[in-house]
Amino acid sequence: MSDAARLKWERATEWPLLVLAALFLGAYAVDVLYTGPSQLIPATAQVVNIGVWLLFVVDYVVRLGLAAHRWKFVTKHLLDLTIIVLPFLRPLRVLRVVVVLGVLDRRLRGTFRRRAVLYVTTAVGLIVFVGALAVLDAERGAPGATIADLGDAVWWALATVTTVGYGDQFPVTVAGRFVAGGMMIAGISLLGVITATLASWFMEHVEEMKVEEQETQDSLGELTAEVRRLREEVRALRAGAAQDRSG
Repeated sequence: MSDAARLKWERATEWPLLVLAALFLGAYAVDVLYTGPSQLIPATAQVVNIGVWLLFVVDYVVRLGLAAHRWKFVTKHLLDLTIIVLPFLRPLRVLRVVVVLGVLDRRLRGTFRRRAVLYVTTAVGLIVFVGALAVLDAERGAPGATIADLGDAVWWALATVTTVGYGDQFPVTVAGRFVAGGMMIAGISLLGVITATLASWFMEHVEEMKVEEQETQDSLGELTAEVRRLREEVRALRAGAAQDRSG
């Protein structure tokens, strides 16, 4: 039994899921940031959130049903399962956008480093924005909270994802601390990706220099051999000319 059907489903749903993730992010942002008098706007945003979340549940169930080895599929997609099962984590479901960005890889042209730059910059932007929204959603109005508005949340998210951690803003709720833990792990992971990319770039240039040096040495060797051959031909011509004169 193969995973061909599941892979076909995933390929067919990549772009729709990307659109749904963006819709989820927009609705979640409206739900968190809107403070106006109308109740219709946040209510609509919540309905959109729930609807998109249900579609992601359907996607997970279908992929699980099509998987050749279902237990292996579950163990490899624990984050998807956790976000579906625990409503507490549902706002973070939008981080699937980072995974879905894999669809762009088939449309990209250029080196690995260019793709890595795209992934890292997109991931950083998404993680900071989503983390800021999530921590603001959890912290705003909590007793003793130091994160009261979007500016505080974004500053905290930047300090956390870069592992700086100034400590001027910090979460006091369980939900906020959970978001902080995810941001820390994401920051360390992104730092590892950046370090690996730089190391790859450095090693690639070292290898290019070695190849160029070897090519130069080979060219010099060929040139030296050609000069020797020409010298032998000149000697032979001189010897022939000397014999003609003596004859």
